[in-house]
Amino acid sequence: MSDFVVDASVAVKWLVDEPFSEEAARLLDGSVALVAPELVFVEAANALWAMRRRGAIGEGDFAEAVALLKSAPMAIPTPMRQLLPSAARLASDLDHPVFDCVYLALALQEQCPVITADNRFHDVVRGHAYLADRIVHIRTPS
Repeated sequence: MSDFVVDASVAVKWLVDEPFSEEAARLLDGSVALVAPELVFVEAANALWAMRRRGAIGEGDFAEAVALLKSAPMAIPTPMRQLLPSAARLASDLDHPVFDCVYLALALQEQCPVITADNRFHDVVRGHAYLADRIVHIRTPS
């Protein structure tokens, strides 16, 4: 396996049992370096909040997951403000939200792919001529 930029859809799978949680957990075995933008914490916490709101997880599980998220083994190599110009260009090129493109901007900078469980994000990037190799779905990480 190579190193990965982890997006929030994968980070959530470390904390909540859902499809591809086992695959996501394998990333934590120390065999790969994991990096992410600071945005990952807010996006993952928001996804967990949405699960709590619709009753998929309880208040205690929500609080515990957010606490665990803080210690996730991901390096944060670049401030968001430095990723923003590249992310904005990518969002325009792909016609895709800037939030996701922040992960892609970091992947380009770090020269490793984004690993995601977000099918829409995956498919948009895989369909682009020069970005297709910068994203991997969690179901096929190697």
